[in-house]
Amino acid sequence: MAEPGAKAVATRALFQAMQKGGTSLAPSERLEAEPGLALPGRPVRPELIAPTAVPHRSPFTADGLAALLHAVTHIEFNAINLALDAVWRFADMPAAYYADWMRVAHEEAIHFGLLREHLQSLGHDYGDFPAHDGLWEMCVKTQHDVTARMALVPRTLEARGLDATPPMQARLRKVGTPAALRAVEILDVILRDEIGHVAVGNRWYGWLCAQQGLQPLTHYRLLARRHSAPRLRPPFNHAARQAAGFSQQDLDDLLSA
Repeated sequence: MAEPGAKAVATRALFQAMQKGGTSLAPSERLEAEPGLALPGRPVRPELIAPTAVPHRSPFTADGLAALLHAVTHIEFNAINLALDAVWRFADMPAAYYADWMRVAHEEAIHFGLLREHLQSLGHDYGDFPAHDGLWEMCVKTQHDVTARMALVPRTLEARGLDATPPMQARLRKVGTPAALRAVEILDVILRDEIGHVAVGNRWYGWLCAQQGLQPLTHYRLLARRHSAPRLRPPFNHAARQAAGFSQQDLDDLLSA
């Protein structure tokens, strides 16, 4: 399903059906025979370019604010695909795993809807600005290893949103326009929910490590090197990370990296 709005609606409907017991979530088979991970349904736009080529614009201008909102909208649309892929791709996980990731997909669809509606109120829409594909690239790298997926998507890439959101909100408050302040409100909702999403990744990463007799921090370092995960840099949102299940040892390791 390529149309973003239809995908968001269908995702929420699937979650609601699951809540009513009207559908089964566990996939019947893995996709290990595939030579590569097919792209999920996505629209022709936005144009996808290298992260370094995405222009930086000031949110103190109307177009710059729209571009910033578009960037976050793109992240949330990708997050729908990431959560759905976690549900569908990995077999033989406990039923709670699939329920957790379906709830994440549902909440990401809500976030996408809030952001797209606000973007449309500014005379733009999703697809109007170029974007990059960094989140999905890590999804491809971890397609055959659920432990790596949990380690490097929710508890690494998505956890960066916990750190980035408060400074973004502070800048938007300085902009001070009604549109910027509405964006702050939407980001409040997203930050609250993303703490829970990262917690899901932390919980299942810990469970998988326990099942395999792995030391979580040591194995995380190995996975980060193996899959060329981005190096995380401060400032870190310690309170949000702790609420999302990061241990003090995890936080200390971030600071010493």
